[in-house]
Amino acid sequence: MNHFLRKFSNKTSLIRVVALASAGSGLLYSTTTPDSKTSFSVSTPPPLWNSETWPWRTLEEKFPLPALISLNPTQYGVLQVSFSRPDAVPPPDMGKEASGDLGGSPKHSCNCLGRDTIANAAAKVGPAVVNLSVPQGFHGMTVGKSIGSGTIIDDDGTILTCAHVVVDFQGLRSSSKGKVEVTLQDGRTFEGTVVNADLHSDIAILKIISKTPLPTAKLGCSSKLRPGDWVVAMGCPLTLQNTITAGIVSCVDRKSSDLGLGGTRREYLQTDCAINQGNSGGPLVNVDGEVIGVNIMKVLGADGLNFAVPIDSVTKIIEHFKRNGRVVRPWLGLKMIDLNDMIVAQLKERNAAFPDVSKGILIPMVSPGSPADRAGFHPGDVVVEFGGRPVESIKEVIDIMGDKIGKPFKAVVRRANNSSVTLTVIPEEANPDM
Repeated sequence: MNHFLRKFSNKTSLIRVVALASAGSGLLYSTTTPDSKTSFSVSTPPPLWNSETWPWRTLEEKFPLPALISLNPTQYGVLQVSFSRPDAVPPPDMGKEASGDLGGSPKHSCNCLGRDTIANAAAKVGPAVVNLSVPQGFHGMTVGKSIGSGTIIDDDGTILTCAHVVVDFQGLRSSSKGKVEVTLQDGRTFEGTVVNADLHSDIAILKIISKTPLPTAKLGCSSKLRPGDWVVAMGCPLTLQNTITAGIVSCVDRKSSDLGLGGTRREYLQTDCAINQGNSGGPLVNVDGEVIGVNIMKVLGADGLNFAVPIDSVTKIIEHFKRNGRVVRPWLGLKMIDLNDMIVAQLKERNAAFPDVSKGILIPMVSPGSPADRAGFHPGDVVVEFGGRPVESIKEVIDIMGDKIGKPFKAVVRRANNSSVTLTVIPEEANPDM
């Protein structure tokens, strides 16, 4: 640096360069060529070039650019100082990497999390989030209230919530007679009526009647979610209305069996958003301000283990409500496991007679007296076709059956030594208590 000061004959210009680099958190570079000529370059970040960052309007008013870029070797000896401005527009490749659009990966509706992303998402849904209160009675005496949250999903007053918030599970709500007190974010209160409830999925629908317009929330698509996506949980924990918490999706297909829950197979969204008593029934929202789940439970004694019913599943439940007045679930009496290459390889190591399949659904158990038992299913069968379509997952079988009860379905199964059998099974309606 001393050498630089000795060679720089115009000390005022030098001070300007150093001051500019310091004020803008810039970097001063030096380069020495083979002929012993040295050049210095100052690089500053883009905010330095924004006129709003400085008390003067433009850089030229404080640091005249000619004094910075016209320093040539003939006037100032062997020194040359140049000023460089980082490009404010990222190169095309950088934009692609930042958006996560690499090599055909799934495109997302939002590629970044900005300062207002969470607030904007909450603002879109917030007015449609309601507080629910249901009196709890015992032998005609009111002993407390059940509290929860819900979301207005239609301007006709349809509210989506949890069944355990509004339905009597323990014989303590006879005094409510299906009525629920509903409080909106703007302070309006209504008496809501329970229209439908499905205890197995823990989803319920309420209805309120309003002479004035009601705010509504838009339903999104939970199948587009990926682990790591940002989400917002909204509701009224401990009756504290207008509460929001943010977190990420931890798992997009947490199975009910993983949580020790019996009955028909179900899948949940797992998040680390903070939820508490009163959040049940409230919406889980993506960064686009769309409802992608209904918060229903958390693991007690653990932090960041919370679960929501995916909105895609909720939409199907609502369709069942409209079509049948209840959720109709076909039952086959099979325990099923999705196969993949690794599981197949392990099974073939244990039993060389295991069928040569790469995909399919393994049947490890058949319930005695069930429709599947009567159809001739055996433990160890691998289902490769169902209803005339190739299948690779349990979800595909469930989707093919839909709500069809009493309709025969043909299933192609592979057995030991690659034998193939076609069976006909007639689903029955599942017992809601199963």
